[in-house]
Amino acid sequence: MFSGSIPALVTPFSGDGRIDEPAYRALIDWQIAEGSSALVPCGTTGEAATLTAEEHFGIVRVCVDQAAGRVPVIAGAGSNDTRVAIANIAAAKAAGADAALMVPPYYNRPNQEGIFQHFQAVAESCDLPVVLYNVPGRTVTDIAVETMGRLVEAYPKSFVAVKDATGVLQRVTAQRLVCGTGLAQISGNDETALAFNASGGVGCISVSANVVPRLCAEFQAACAAGDYIAARALHDRLFPLHLALFSDASPGPVKYALSKVRPDFPTGLRLPMTWPSAASQAAVDKALAPLVA
Repeated sequence: MFSGSIPALVTPFSGDGRIDEPAYRALIDWQIAEGSSALVPCGTTGEAATLTAEEHFGIVRVCVDQAAGRVPVIAGAGSNDTRVAIANIAAAKAAGADAALMVPPYYNRPNQEGIFQHFQAVAESCDLPVVLYNVPGRTVTDIAVETMGRLVEAYPKSFVAVKDATGVLQRVTAQRLVCGTGLAQISGNDETALAFNASGGVGCISVSANVVPRLCAEFQAACAAGDYIAARALHDRLFPLHLALFSDASPGPVKYALSKVRPDFPTGLRLPMTWPSAASQAAVDKALAPLVA
């Protein structure tokens, strides 16, 4: 259902913290024109944690409207409260999203049975497809391979993909053997996407694609074609940027990078996120220079 280069879209804020809708619409058009295969509004990179529910699903509606069916929209919709997660997936569907991106419950730290029952309740509440988002570095909760297999077996039409940000590359094979090929495996880390795809992944929900969408799309196309010589060459070009965009708290560095590529793009951040350090800016500048020359 999903593959290729999928940007985890930043949310443009003006200097006074308001959402800049025209800038967001322009970003969406640019992403589609440059070859992005789907869009993720209101994920981590979109500063979803700082949005009100009204803002959050308002942004999803804008994304769906501007995409206008040209590419699918996967709306960030997770929560550590099962009742809120159910309300979120309903809101994502009402906003017109094609799927919901959902983390397991964070902070609460449920056991694997709790994770299974959380997603079971979500699946039974709404027929919108779900992209599981496994990111233990942020949630302190890991969706075990066996739990993922249970979910896919019980609800194959609900759980269609996983955004795997564990950084554990052997999980790609383990998850394929347990979940089968019906679960699209999508990397959540740009810097490991080459090895991830070589192991059976089909794309990346990408931070770097915000800044250099065409190069990221070309990289994914090379992987899909099995041309790993071309893919490795693109990966090597992009690798310094992948690292630089996390040289300070995200999405500060990616918004700084966007200000270099698209000088008209508003670069406001909402607290507690702040502008990246001078060292981070220097790292981004160095990594970006050969890509946009």
